[in-house]
Amino acid sequence: MTSLKPRPPYTDDELQKLYPPGLELQLVQILLRHGERTPVSARFQNAGLPAFWPYCASVRELKSAVLQDRTYTTLEWKRRLETFGPNDEPIVATGPNGELDDVCDMGSLTDKGRQTTYNLGQRLRNLYVDRLRFLPPTINSADFIYLRSTPIPRALESLQQTFTALYPPSTRLPGPDGGKFLPPTILTRAHGDETLYPNDGNCRRFAALSRAFAQRAADRWNGTPEMEYLNHLYGKWMPEGSSSSRVAVDSRPRLSGIMDSINSTLAHGPETRLPKEFYDPKGHDIIEKIGVEEWFAGYKESREYRMLGIGGLAGDIVARMVGSVERSPADGEYEVMPRTAGRQDGGGGAATHIKFGLSGCHDTTLAGLLSSLGAFDREQWPPFTSHVAIEMFRKAEREKTKEEVKAVVPAKRSWWGGLVSPALSAGTPPPGMGRKKTEELTPEERGKLDGYYVRIRYNDEVVSVPGCRAEGNHLEGDESFCTLAAFKAIVDKYTPQNWRQQCRENLNLPASPTGQPEPAGY
Repeated sequence: MTSLKPRPPYTDDELQKLYPPGLELQLVQILLRHGERTPVSARFQNAGLPAFWPYCASVRELKSAVLQDRTYTTLEWKRRLETFGPNDEPIVATGPNGELDDVCDMGSLTDKGRQTTYNLGQRLRNLYVDRLRFLPPTINSADFIYLRSTPIPRALESLQQTFTALYPPSTRLPGPDGGKFLPPTILTRAHGDETLYPNDGNCRRFAALSRAFAQRAADRWNGTPEMEYLNHLYGKWMPEGSSSSRVAVDSRPRLSGIMDSINSTLAHGPETRLPKEFYDPKGHDIIEKIGVEEWFAGYKESREYRMLGIGGLAGDIVARMVGSVERSPADGEYEVMPRTAGRQDGGGGAATHIKFGLSGCHDTTLAGLLSSLGAFDREQWPPFTSHVAIEMFRKAEREKTKEEVKAVVPAKRSWWGGLVSPALSAGTPPPGMGRKKTEELTPEERGKLDGYYVRIRYNDEVVSVPGCRAEGNHLEGDESFCTLAAFKAIVDKYTPQNWRQQCRENLNLPASPTGQPEPAGY
């Protein structure tokens, strides 16, 4: 499976079971894999696969900000790709039928990828706006939404497409002060600080660990009948002069690279297809099974692997949930930095709390996070436009009297003032207990987590965390609703305290797995 085939919308009965009346949604965080893209490098040109694909009409003409006479304006321009010619002279890259202006770069989000991520935004709007009424149908500010993306263009563009469908222009009203709707804030990081994907390029110890698990997969699979079957299918197309003409986990191209080309071509048109042998169903199942083991087994077996590969992201997700419980800027409000007073909170009132999050990321993000929680028990690679929804609920309270409401409503505050802290400044993270280890929490702090639950859905399918099945760790009668306290305790065990420093530690220790596995999800 390469392109996601979304399940039908939930029936009313399914919706009633998924969102029982005894629980109220408080915070939703969505991690979405980018949509369909071109391969990250040109492969199998000897099999007739064009190096450049003509599926990017949406970016044929672009606009860029430019400074003109001390004011900013936009420059409209047309993009073309240049590449090497036969004797290294420059030539314009063309598609299979001579296309010049719709040609995609390597690893680019294609027109289909834009459409599928837009469709995802429509599905999210249908669920959270139209049916659950958790989010408002129209907004005058997006400051109650936490938007973040990796610096990879296809992830950022997918996030933008999804947000555009969640709140299309017709639903964006003038700002609270009567001015125009302010552009939403999208957070990004430099590559060296990125935690929204497993960052082996900037974490030496994690790079060593990932290489060791990849080598283990090679040792396990290269001499098997399954690999022989793949060689029967693809071997004759392996490049001549490579270190090995045989297909292998560590061949050139690597088995995961072959899978990338197969999945990318399956998602697009007949002009960019490989020979029919590449689409053998049995071969596709084998290549995905091996790929999943190579890339994600480390999360399931090694605490250090989880900590360095995905622990920073998992810790951020939990910290935002705890910040939402505390009603502090740590719920994501600090990063969004609201620019308007009295803006919508997603429920029509004047508040500054984050209710919804969207993060544009990658297949390795989704499977890495789920594997670290013991919730990825499948052999299929995450399809394009897959998503993980991490939903936090609170036990529904009885309706308060007017006197009770008046007693608990806080005085209006400035954004930096906070409810639980003195004035903050940019560059100083808000205080709170989100990053405190569970064992360090006081009884009063632990008590604040009571009555809150976490549920995870992967492509609209509920998945469970093994450690949440224990008595007292979940909502009575439904193991998929993990208590926030139990969920936090599980994630705390592999949340790094100083990721950069820990990436430089243990460099002299064996990277290959030794000793007993440290199972994920507990």
